[in-house]
Amino acid sequence: MTGGFSTPKKDVGIKISNGQLVKAGQILARGLSAYKAGENVKGQSTLFALCSGKVHFSKSKTSHGKFRTFIHVLPE
Repeated sequence: MTGGFSTPKKDVGIKISNGQLVKAGQILARGLSAYKAGENVKGQSTLFALCSGKVHFSKSKTSHGKFRTFIHVLPE
């Protein structure tokens, strides 16, 4: 391949699943604009947990009519 790159980057994507327990500061998603920060989550392209708890995904419609997936952390 051109430039010596033969495999795609593997660090981009969702790092956790729904219902999984996370610690404060743990990275939830990296490099994806499709997922937005919800409750107890901070960041723009790299989302991380602000507190320990369970992960919850939800979808809602924005004012522009697009559906967005939000990542929330429910504290224990």
